[in-house]
Amino acid sequence: MLSRKSILLSCACAAAAVSGAAHAQQSSGSVSTIAELVVTAEKREQSLQDVPVAISAFTSENRDLLGINTIQDMTNFTPGLQYSSQLDRISLRGVGRLSNVQAADPGVATYSDGVYTSSTVEAGKTPIFTDRVEILRGPQGTLYGRNSIGGAINVISKRPTHDFYAEVRGSYSNYDHSTIEGAVSGPITEGLRFRLGANWDKQRKGYYDNVVPGMPSEGGVIDTKYVEFQLDMNFGEHLDGWFKVALSKWDNGSGGPGARATWRRGDYNSMNEFGTLNLTGDYAYSGRVTGVDAFGVTSNPSADNARKIAADTAQTVKLDRTIIFATQWAWHGEGWDLRYIGGGTTYRYTLTSDLDGTAVHSYTIPVPPVFISAGATPCVVVPGCQPLTVYPNYISVYREDKHWFSHELNLASTDDGPFQWLAGAYYYHESYKQPVYTYLPDQVQLETPVGGPLNPNRRVFDNRPQLADRSYAAFGQIDWEFAQNWKTTIGLRYSHDHKYGDESARIVCFAIAACLGGALPEGLGSFTPAVDITGALVAPGTPEGTTGPATKDALGFYTRHYDASWDAWTGTAGLQWEPDSNTMLYGRYSRGYKAGGFRVGIDTTLGAFPYTDAEHGDNFEVGIKKNWSRLQTNVALFLLEYKNLQAPLTVANTSGALAVSESRFVNVPKAENYGLEFEGIWSPIDNLRITATYSYLHTEIKRLSGIVDPDDPTALNQSATPLTNLTPCVSGQALCDVFTGMLQRPQDLKGNRLPNSPRHKVALNGLYTWDFDMGSLSASATYIWRDTQYGSLFSRGYNKSPAWDQVDLRLTWKDIDNKYTIIGYVKNVFDTIGYDGGASATRRAYSRSGFLPVALTDVNGVSGLVSTYPITPPRTYGVEFQYRF
Repeated sequence: MLSRKSILLSCACAAAAVSGAAHAQQSSGSVSTIAELVVTAEKREQSLQDVPVAISAFTSENRDLLGINTIQDMTNFTPGLQYSSQLDRISLRGVGRLSNVQAADPGVATYSDGVYTSSTVEAGKTPIFTDRVEILRGPQGTLYGRNSIGGAINVISKRPTHDFYAEVRGSYSNYDHSTIEGAVSGPITEGLRFRLGANWDKQRKGYYDNVVPGMPSEGGVIDTKYVEFQLDMNFGEHLDGWFKVALSKWDNGSGGPGARATWRRGDYNSMNEFGTLNLTGDYAYSGRVTGVDAFGVTSNPSADNARKIAADTAQTVKLDRTIIFATQWAWHGEGWDLRYIGGGTTYRYTLTSDLDGTAVHSYTIPVPPVFISAGATPCVVVPGCQPLTVYPNYISVYREDKHWFSHELNLASTDDGPFQWLAGAYYYHESYKQPVYTYLPDQVQLETPVGGPLNPNRRVFDNRPQLADRSYAAFGQIDWEFAQNWKTTIGLRYSHDHKYGDESARIVCFAIAACLGGALPEGLGSFTPAVDITGALVAPGTPEGTTGPATKDALGFYTRHYDASWDAWTGTAGLQWEPDSNTMLYGRYSRGYKAGGFRVGIDTTLGAFPYTDAEHGDNFEVGIKKNWSRLQTNVALFLLEYKNLQAPLTVANTSGALAVSESRFVNVPKAENYGLEFEGIWSPIDNLRITATYSYLHTEIKRLSGIVDPDDPTALNQSATPLTNLTPCVSGQALCDVFTGMLQRPQDLKGNRLPNSPRHKVALNGLYTWDFDMGSLSASATYIWRDTQYGSLFSRGYNKSPAWDQVDLRLTWKDIDNKYTIIGYVKNVFDTIGYDGGASATRRAYSRSGFLPVALTDVNGVSGLVSTYPITPPRTYGVEFQYRF
C-alpha cells in the first residue's frame, strides 16, 4: 500500500502544482511552451500577460486536466479566494460578505456573459458549458462597478460553433454520484448558429451518516437539471447578435448551497435557541427532565466522528421557476464598436432544515416554566401546575423568490492606435422576497398564544421581507501609450443605488420566563407556554433607513418600511511599462464601492439599527508579469485601505443599571489588508508542467470598539441566583435560576483579523503527458495547503478553523483523433478534514430567552462553548468518459 509520504514524493517528482495560474498551456501531446491565453477582463480581448490586473483564469481544458469541478476547487488555485459552499459566500483578499441577508450585497461581483448575478453558482458550471472563468483580484470599480470592492468573477460560456460539433459526457463516483451531460452545436443557415446543452447531476448517498433510524444521509445529496440554448447571429458586416436562455431545477436532498456541510463538535447543546425555546442536550440528560424519547440516541454522534449526525427532520434544498437570460449585440463601426449587454434571472429557492440538531422526539418538564417580571425575586410559580411535554422537532423554512435584470450600453475603440477608450452606461433592477419561518409542528400550545391572535401554523419565528434595488451608473476608461513601452490608464465611474421595501415579522415564545428580561405582554394573568412577544421586540420610533414606526395588523404581524440611497465615485489610475516583449511591470490605484443596505429577515425582528452605510476601499498595487522561455511568473503586491466593512455584530448599550446588548449591522470604521500573490508555470522538459500558486494575506482591524462577543465568557459578567423557596409542584421540588445581572463588557477589536482570511495558501500541481501512437496519457498530482482562519471578527480560539492540506490525483487518456477521453480520479486521497471557512461558536449555558429552569454552568468543563466548522467533502473517487462526434 502506498503511504502518504510516498505519494507526496511522487507528486513532487511528477510535479506538484496549481491550476489557477494565469496562462493556459497545451493540453494534449507534447508540452514544451506556455500558450497564450486571451481574456476579456477589461471588456476587450487581450493577452492575459498584457493586462495590468491580478487575474487567475481557468479554461475548460485545464479544468478537465486538473479536476477543477467546483468553485471550491477554484479557491485552491486562486490566491486570496475563499468560498463557502454551504452559504454561497465568496471573498477575495479578505473582502466579501458576512451575512446572507439579501438587503446587504456581496463584496465580489459575479458576471455571467457580461450580466451581473447576485449568486456565485454560475461560476461552478461544468466545463462543457464554460469556455473559461476569469477571477480579477482587487477592486474593479470602473468597468465592473457594482459590488466589486473585493474583485470580480467573469464567466464566459462556450459559444455556438461554425462547424458541427456534438459531445456527451458521463461520470460515476462513490456516494452513488452520477452525471450525464451533452452538447450539440453548429450552423443553421449562413450567419446563424446554435448550441444546445443539458446536464443531469444526481448523488444519492450523503457525506454524513444519520444515526436516527429511518432517516436519510445528508450532505452532497443532489438531483439537479440544467438546460441551455444559444443562438449566434451575424447580420452583414456591421451587426452581430447573441442570446442565451437557460432553465435550472434542483430537487436536492441535503446538497447544494444551504445544505449540511458543517461539523459541530462537542456534546449536545444545552442551549439551542429556537426563537425563545431551549430544548435538549446536557440539560435534558442531566436528570432535570424526564421521559426523554430520542430513538436511543442520547449523545451527539458528531462529537467523535465528523461524518455522523443525528437529525429527525430530513433537510431539502429546492430550486424552481429558474430562468436565466443573457444577450449581447454589437454594431461595428470604423474604429469603434457599440455594444449592448443585457439579461437577468428569476428563481425560487427553498431550504428546509432541522434546527434542533438532535434525535429527541419528546421529553417532559416535571415543573413547567416560570413567569417572572424583570428583577422579580423570588420566582412566582403558578399553583397547581402540571408537567409539560415538549416536542422539540424544530423546523426552519427559508426561501428566496428573486428576480433581476440589467442593461449596459458601451462604446469602445477597436483600432490599433496608442489611444484606446471605452465609455458606457449601466442600469440594474432587482426585487425579492426572503421569507423565513421556524415552527414546532407537534406543539399544539403555540396555536393559542397569549398577547396575540391565533397562530394556526405553530410558528415561533416568522419574518417576511420584500425589497427592491435600483442601480444606475456611468463609466469611462482610457489607455494611452504615451511613449514607447509606456502606457497609462485612467478610469472613472459614478454609481447610484436605491433600496426600498418592507418587512413584516411575528415572534411567539414557547415555554418562556423572563423573556426579554421579563417584559411580558400586559394581561398575562395565568400560566401558558406560548406568548406573543413581537411588540416587546419591535423598536419604537423611526430608525435610520425607515420611513416611519412599525404598524400592527390583525394577524399579529408588525410591518416596517425601508428606503435609502447611496452613491459614490470610483475609478482607477495606473502606469504600465514593458521593457521587452516578455516583461510587463505595472502600478495601479483603484477605488471600490459596495452599496449600503438593511439588516432585515433571517435572524432579526424590526430592531433599532437596521441601516448600514456603504463600504469603500482604496487599493494600491504593483506587479510584474514575466515570461522566461519555459517559465512564467506573475507576482502582485497590494495594500487595501478598507472602510466601513458591513458586519452583523452585537453592540453594548451600557445605559441604565441593566445593560442590554443590541444586534445590528455595524460599519467597521477601518481595516487594512495587504499581501503578496504569486502564480507560476514551469515546463522544465517537454511534456512536464509544474504549476504553483502562493498567497500571503494580512488582514487587520484598525479601529472598532464597543462590541460584545456573546460567545466569550469573559465578555459577559453573568451571575445566577438560584431560588429554592418555590412552591412544590408534582416532583415536590422546583428549581428556578434567575439571572439578576447581565453586565456586558464591550471589547476593542483593534488588531483582530477579518473573517475567512487564511494568512498563507499554497497549491502545487504536476502534470506529465506521455505520447503514444494511439493517443496521450496525462497524470496530474495536486497538493494544497491552507492556513488557519477565523469565522468571526472575534479572533478567538473557538472561532478558528485549523490549517489543513489535501492531495488529489488524476489520470486522463485522450485518443489521437481527440474523439474520446477517459478520466480516473481520486480527490482528497487521504480523506483529511478540510475547512472552507472559519468556525463559529455558540454558548452552551445561558439562554438570552430565559427558558427556565436552566443553570449557568460550564457545560464542558472548560469554556461552555461549542464550535461548528464548515468542512469540505471526504475522499471521492470515480471515472468520467467523454465522447465527441
